[in-house]
Amino acid sequence: MKRKPKIAFFDFAGCEGDQLQVANLEETLLDVLGHVEVVSFREVMTGHSDDYDIALVEGSITRPEDEERLKEIRANAKILVAFGACATIGGVNAMKNFMSETMYRRQVYGDNARCYSTYAARPLSAVVKVDAEIHGCPIDRNEFLRIIKDLIIGKRPFVPDYPVCAECKQAGNICRYDLGQLCLGMITRAGCGACCINEGAHCWGCRGLAPMANLDAARYVMEERAGYSRSEVQDLLRIFLSHTTAPL
Repeated sequence: MKRKPKIAFFDFAGCEGDQLQVANLEETLLDVLGHVEVVSFREVMTGHSDDYDIALVEGSITRPEDEERLKEIRANAKILVAFGACATIGGVNAMKNFMSETMYRRQVYGDNARCYSTYAARPLSAVVKVDAEIHGCPIDRNEFLRIIKDLIIGKRPFVPDYPVCAECKQAGNICRYDLGQLCLGMITRAGCGACCINEGAHCWGCRGLAPMANLDAARYVMEERAGYSRSEVQDLLRIFLSHTTAPL
C-alpha cells in the first residue's frame, strides 16, 4: 500500500486567516484527508511532527529568528508551499517597511519596544526556495484544493499569469475607473474571480503583481487619466504590494 503524503501547516507573522479558510472546508477537507496525512495543523488539531513531505507556510518573515525556523522547515520538506498574501508577497505586514524602525516599534510595542526583535517584513521566497504559491488575502478555498491535489499527484499547479481585469470583464462588471474609483485589477494576478469587484469594492492587489504588469502604464492611468494624486496611488499600492513595487 502506497504511503500517504504527510502534510504540515506552519505560521509566521499573520492573522492565520488562511488556515481558517482551510479549516472551513469542513466536509470537503475530509475528502482531502483520504489522500494525505496531516501531521501538524495547530488550528484544528493537537500534536506536531517534523516528519512531513509538504509544508504549507502562512505569514511573512519579520524577525531574524524566523529565518532559522523557516530554513529548518525547508530542510525537512520535499515541497514548501507559501500560502496567503503575507507568505507570498509580504502582505500588509510589509507596510511597516516604509516607516522608521523607531516608529513601528513604538506603535506596536510601546514602552517595551526594545524587548522584541523585528526587522523589515518579507515573503518566504526572500529567505528560502518556495516550490508553489497560493495567493490571496484570504486564499480561495477551491484554489487551495486544486493546488494541493496537483501537488499530491506530482503535477505542477497552474496559477494564472494574466491580470484580474480579464476575470472582471468575464464577470460583466463595470470598470471601477468608469465609476471614478481606484483599482489595481490591471496589475494584479488573476485567480480570485474578481471577487472584490463582484461585491462592489475594487481590487486591492492581494494576489500580487501579474508577471507582465506594467507599473508605469498603471501609474499613468491612475494619476493622469483618472486624476488621482501620487499619494493616493502610493497608499493603495502599499497596502499589499509594498515588497513588490518600487517606491513612488
